[in-house]
Amino acid sequence: MILTGKQKRYLRALGSKEKAIITIGKDNISDNLIESVLHAFNTHELIKVSLLKSCEITVHEAAIELSAASSSTIVQEIGHTILLYKPFKERVIRLP
Repeated sequence: MILTGKQKRYLRALGSKEKAIITIGKDNISDNLIESVLHAFNTHELIKVSLLKSCEITVHEAAIELSAASSSTIVQEIGHTILLYKPFKERVIRLP
């Protein structure tokens, strides 16, 4: 899904108030982590992922890999945090 700049700004504003649901540590991205992300998308349209300093991959690499594995869209990569969006079939978040 391709998001417009206005839609990304809206989602970033919503995501700024949320805490990270998923944390990536020294194990990097494993099958269990991908399952956790997929499970998180069952209950949330917008999830925040944080990378610990012990993580050996970059934020950009993690964002691309998680986005591809979960068929989600990267909304933002900032610092050690990634914001991913995957709409439900019946969207809860109404995008502008």
